[in-house]
Amino acid sequence: MGDVTELFVVMFLVAAAAFAPLGYFIYRFTKNNAKPLGETEPHGDSPSFVNELAETAIHFVKSKLAKK
Repeated sequence: MGDVTELFVVMFLVAAAAFAPLGYFIYRFTKNNAKPLGETEPHGDSPSFVNELAETAIHFVKSKLAKK
C-alpha cells in the first residue's frame, strides 16, 4: 500500500511541475482583466529604431552579396 501512495505523490509532483507554466500564464492573463500580455498594436509593427536598423542591415548585406 505504501508503494501506491508514494507513486501517487510522485505523479502529483510531476503533474504540478508540468502544468506550472500553464497556471502561471492563466494567472498573468487574468490579472490584467483578460488583456493580452504586453503591448500590442492592431495594425502590426510600427516603425521603430530597431526595425529600421534591421532593415538597413538586411539591405546592406543584400547589396554586398549582389555585388559579388
